Amino acid sequence: MSAAAAVTAGAVLTTGVAVSPAQAAAPPKPSIAAKGGFLMNNGSGKTLFTKSADTRRATGSTTKIMTARVVLNQRNLNLDSKVTIQKAYSDYIVKHNASHARLIVGDKVTVRQLLYGLMLPSGCDAAYALADKYGKGSSRSARVKSFIGQMNKTAKDLKLKNTHFDSFDGISNGANYSTPRDLTKLASNAMKSSTFRTIVKTKTYTAKTKTKTGSTRTMAPWKNTNALLGSYRGAIGVKTGSGAQAKYCLVFAATRNGKTVIGTVLTSTSNSARVADAKKIMDYGFKVA
Repeated sequence: MSAAAAVTAGAVLTTGVAVSPAQAAAPPKPSIAAKGGFLMNNGSGKTLFTKSADTRRATGSTTKIMTARVVLNQRNLNLDSKVTIQKAYSDYIVKHNASHARLIVGDKVTVRQLLYGLMLPSGCDAAYALADKYGKGSSRSARVKSFIGQMNKTAKDLKLKNTHFDSFDGISNGANYSTPRDLTKLASNAMKSSTFRTIVKTKTYTAKTKTKTGSTRTMAPWKNTNALLGSYRGAIGVKTGSGAQAKYCLVFAATRNGKTVIGTVLTSTSNSARVADAKKIMDYGFKVA
């Protein structure tokens, strides 16, 4: 081969390396409004997107993922056991102007129904009822403290090093925080429960409760606050959160073509922005997963 031919062949080879299909296909990392974000492949655990993923932030009602996780991991759990709704739960809602499932004092509600009331309309009354039932102690305050202790023990067991809870619902007393990475890991763990998966992908749920007199009350339908359900192909959950400090948060998951991605955005700027953030991150994740 002549020197010129050798140079030409080398140039062709070099050009071929420079424009390899894998390099050409790499999509740009999306820009999001949220201050923190994280996404991973739920099957492999591979990290797909990060933005300040380990910075501690207020979590709002995404805290309720842990509330549900603690309940669903109780020994000998009976989802059909009944809880009588107490005035204290109603008073709590009024005091904090909190989101609620419109539970009525005196009604008997099953644990399964309370979990739907917790996760769909983000009922702080349902969260209180579950904490009161599954905490241990002779007083309501002791039981609530015990339940929050179970939440923190679970966080430690799951190695969520940047997570701490001081409430059962995300209405913080100053020390309720997590990170996008930790919340995503928590949600991934919670999604191992078929009951949890069924609840968080449900758009609406109508509970039939028992009144004081024993009659059946058909509650107004609870609607899931997660706008991704029905608006993003493959969306399967998970939970919204908001608050003065938390701003707008969303833990989300979707499955497409046999791949499931799961992630979190914290401290986004609006309800529509957190949804747009999640969609952007998941679109990107499915391309690079």
